[in-house]
Amino acid sequence: MVNPDPPAPIPGIFPLASSSPPAMAVQVLIPTPLQKFTNDEATASVDANSVDELLKALESRYPGLLERLCDEKGKLRRFLNLYVNSEDIRFLDNQATPLNDGDEVSIVPAVAGG
Repeated sequence: MVNPDPPAPIPGIFPLASSSPPAMAVQVLIPTPLQKFTNDEATASVDANSVDELLKALESRYPGLLERLCDEKGKLRRFLNLYVNSEDIRFLDNQATPLNDGDEVSIVPAVAGG
């Protein structure tokens, strides 16, 4: 006879099927010029463990947004700056910057002029 109830998890042991930690809920602040691609939403909550995962999650939710954020090689465009909790990712691990539950990511277009 087959037991319909799965075994209880053992503390400290993760299932073999999970190769990465569960994604963390991150708040993303969308600048006004990009809100036309996000259904006029100024913020988005996505699950991601890194900035790269965040970019993919945004593209999944808002198709076409990624090409405005990244070049054809998948690197952030030069005129955009991303900040994780007010820290510029260029001074962290760039797109590999890890994210934690509750982090706030700001997308900030560069301002030129004088």
